[in-house]
Amino acid sequence: MKVLLVCNAGMSTSLLVEKMKKAVKPEHGEVVIEAVPVEQFEEEVVKGYDVVLLGPQIRYKKPDFQKITDELGIPLEVISLADYGMVRGDKVLELAVKLYKEKKGGQ
Repeated sequence: MKVLLVCNAGMSTSLLVEKMKKAVKPEHGEVVIEAVPVEQFEEEVVKGYDVVLLGPQIRYKKPDFQKITDELGIPLEVISLADYGMVRGDKVLELAVKLYKEKKGGQ
């Protein structure tokens, strides 16, 4: 599973990525988690991601980004403000896994 986190600048999101990586369990299989600033979304999303998660501070971008991810068949969701603010990597990873499983079930 390849997860892309998109945020404003990347500072707090890099902490979240580390927490998410620590929460990966063997049953998740191989998990790749990367974070990019909002300006790099379009060039990065085409590189074969399974799930895209947006930082809550850029939730306003969801409608624009949703058009692109829908075309690519990639689920997109906004990370909850609480999970993002508390840097709950386990909860954010659970969200990514849930979206990934829904996508796989829908194919």
